[in-house]
Amino acid sequence: MQSDVLVIGSGIAGLSFALKVSSFCSVTLVTKKERTDTATNLAQGGIAAVLSKDDDFDHHVKDTLVSGDGLCNEEVVRLVVENGEERVRELIDLGVRFQQGKDGEEFDLGMEGGHSHRRVAHAFDLTGHEIERALLEKISQRPNVEILENHLAIDLLIASKASAGKMPPDKDKCIGAYVLDRETGKVETRLSKATVLCTGGCGKVYLYTTNPDIATGDGVAMAYRAGAQVANLEFIQFHPTCFYNPRIKNFLISEAVRGEGGVLVNAKGEPFMHKHDRRGDLATRDSVARGIDAEMKTSGADCVYLDITHRQPDFIRNRFPTIYTTCKKYGIDITREPIPVVPAAHYMCGGVKVDTWGETTLKNLFALGETACTGLHGANRLASNSLLEAVVFADRAASRLKELWPEYNQKPFTKTGDWRDGAAGSIEENVLISHNWDQIRRLMWNYVGIVRREKRLLLARRRITPILTEIKEHFDDYLLTPDLVELRNLAVIADLIITSADRRKESRGLHYIIDYPKKDDTNFRKDTLLSKKTNRM
Repeated sequence: MQSDVLVIGSGIAGLSFALKVSSFCSVTLVTKKERTDTATNLAQGGIAAVLSKDDDFDHHVKDTLVSGDGLCNEEVVRLVVENGEERVRELIDLGVRFQQGKDGEEFDLGMEGGHSHRRVAHAFDLTGHEIERALLEKISQRPNVEILENHLAIDLLIASKASAGKMPPDKDKCIGAYVLDRETGKVETRLSKATVLCTGGCGKVYLYTTNPDIATGDGVAMAYRAGAQVANLEFIQFHPTCFYNPRIKNFLISEAVRGEGGVLVNAKGEPFMHKHDRRGDLATRDSVARGIDAEMKTSGADCVYLDITHRQPDFIRNRFPTIYTTCKKYGIDITREPIPVVPAAHYMCGGVKVDTWGETTLKNLFALGETACTGLHGANRLASNSLLEAVVFADRAASRLKELWPEYNQKPFTKTGDWRDGAAGSIEENVLISHNWDQIRRLMWNYVGIVRREKRLLLARRRITPILTEIKEHFDDYLLTPDLVELRNLAVIADLIITSADRRKESRGLHYIIDYPKKDDTNFRKDTLLSKKTNRM
């Protein structure tokens, strides 16, 4: 089975890229559940860009650099920021309906933590859903785009393995992927001339997360196993405000609530963020998450509260209809009472290392969106910069592929063998998978969370090693299931996060380690780079 381009993932990055390259080549888009099961679809806040005469590029660049705490690539930051308005207007042309402002203003621009100006274009509090809707509507009209729902990528296909190791390492390239059809249980060999990883983040490696169930770090794990370089995986962003209710999972209380005046308070109703950061409730996410964590540990409370009751009820209901309706469903009227919230794993600031065109260190392999480490976010992502990064880099990667297409297209597909199950049997006891899954998530939450300690990282390293060995045995001994594929990826991601966190002997951005509480620009103002080819260095 072959197509010119194989796109793995159906979020904003994958759909934007597929739409653009479908004008000159055939595309197969693989998504492991339904096409709308993406982090994009859950994004509430919006897309940050300079869209007002009161704002400018320099301010957006400065805000991003401050948030990234010394690790942003300023060239990339400027590139993304300066392309922002064009990409937002392109989304409008594709049918995205952003909320308009009052008095004829084109956008109702929101304010979020870390921003110096209102610059977040949004569709109420369902921006990601609206973007996903518009892009899927357009892509369904493209005859040369095949969308495979309920298909899960297992491993990337590498040319040297297909040619029995005859290809020199520096000439190695990606030639597609093995893909599991969830409905039939069969593994398909999907060949391509270019492969694009847009699989989202890895939030499910932690016990509590705002991410959808699909966020198991598949793209990063596959790229690492294939020999591509990954970067900065110690920087996991914990969203400060996830709705605290055991009856509902993955429900985010948008940053925009604080942007519109919401105040974090403890059980006594006392504001506390001013004790942790001079910016108070509008500090960047790393600072707010640590402030909440400290408050909960000091008081022993299970949560803190986000209070926006001082705003007019009509304003709250109109600005945050989804948040209002969901909280009301679970007994909280946010116009009258504060919202119970806790931090939860939210965004992977590191990922597969790419250049300014979205190309990885492995030939013919691109990475976009949360899967990629572009240099934009540095040590901490500025709110609502992620959707912007996705559309800007999707556009650049599509332009790059179009430029190189004559070279790509003249080469035939590289043939490889089909997946072989051998004598593998079915896994009868799912407890083998669920037990390891639970172990990993609790290990990461307790030992590699918001605040870290060197001793806990050492214990995490000792405990993840036998888990990796056990999962490899499962993978070798049994027929593949989606749960087993995801478990394998989660274990690899956990190992990479632990390794990266252990290497950074300083506190910077989202990586706060008690043993090294200060930044060390002399030794650590650089990316943490890991790769299988170079013994993870």
